[in-house]
Amino acid sequence: MDLTSLEQIELPPTADLHCHLRQDAMMHLVTPYIEKGGCDTALIMPNLQPPITQVSQAVAYHEALSQIAPKVKFLMTLYLHPTITPDVIAEAAESKIIYGVKLYPAGVTTNSQDGVLDIGQYYPIFEAMQAHDLVLNLHGETPDIEVLQAEAAFVPTLHRLHAAFPRLRIVLEHVSTAKGVEAVRQCGPTVAATITAHHLFITTENAEQDVYNFCKPIAKTLEDRIALLRAAVDGSGKFFFGSDSAPHPVQSKEQTNAAAGCFTQGWTSVLVIDALKQAIENGWISNHKITQETLEGFLSTYGKRFYKIDQLSDPSRRCIRLKKSDETIPKSIVSSDGKIEVVPFRRGEQVMSLSWIDKP
Repeated sequence: MDLTSLEQIELPPTADLHCHLRQDAMMHLVTPYIEKGGCDTALIMPNLQPPITQVSQAVAYHEALSQIAPKVKFLMTLYLHPTITPDVIAEAAESKIIYGVKLYPAGVTTNSQDGVLDIGQYYPIFEAMQAHDLVLNLHGETPDIEVLQAEAAFVPTLHRLHAAFPRLRIVLEHVSTAKGVEAVRQCGPTVAATITAHHLFITTENAEQDVYNFCKPIAKTLEDRIALLRAAVDGSGKFFFGSDSAPHPVQSKEQTNAAAGCFTQGWTSVLVIDALKQAIENGWISNHKITQETLEGFLSTYGKRFYKIDQLSDPSRRCIRLKKSDETIPKSIVSSDGKIEVVPFRRGEQVMSLSWIDKP
């Protein structure tokens, strides 16, 4: 498939298997953008204030999101915390809406101050998760280390967890380095990774030049970016899409200590296609690597299969159509009362249009 001359393409709905929808007014502003981005399934991160550590909290959050976007299948997660016990894991599995538990090393990213200090103390929780078939979602960075080395330093922890719990499904979230990609490849079929749209576009230099490119994990080198692009189309099924779309008010992004996160939610599908197109033009991947199957796999089917949610949508009944156009990403989105403004990633850039197609 020649993406460089592509006029339009139809794909099954995208599964965004890592996104942040926040709470309160911000939640109401950004949640409708899930469908705008071409997604019918979204795995929601639990790092709210306070964090989602109880099943009842996850259920209430699920209900609130479903009221805003009733056509989206919301998959919920819990925040790994000392209050979580094996009984809570059993309750989560029984809920049928909770699919994973997110491990945040303390202090590595937004609202992670209540995160994990000693992974070893949670081994009984991981044993329960393995027994109940819940996914362990890893923010794979080691705290208190130079940020460009934080993911590579976490790799031994990933391998230890996989060795200790070989049947536990583990996702290395928002993988951002060639070393992280290789670590996932070295693991068995129960270990996978998500790749974001923004990490397919940017490097450390881009993040330093524009605060709206600043995210955690921070974008790394060109070598790392190319490794991510190649992993996205390698057809292995071990790498699938998770936007890590993370909205912040303009004031939080433009202050001295800028909040980390790129807001991509409304343009996730078209951004991935554009990133792959650029990679072909730069000679980093070849046209023959891009097929209908690999695009569908990365954006939808690989992730749904890993989470065992293939049955949640029927691509024969509903799909998305991406079409070459002069549409541009807006400079910002603003809440109806004008109190919240969020600036999207690649604001002002031209992108393909996206429309939903309901088949008879």
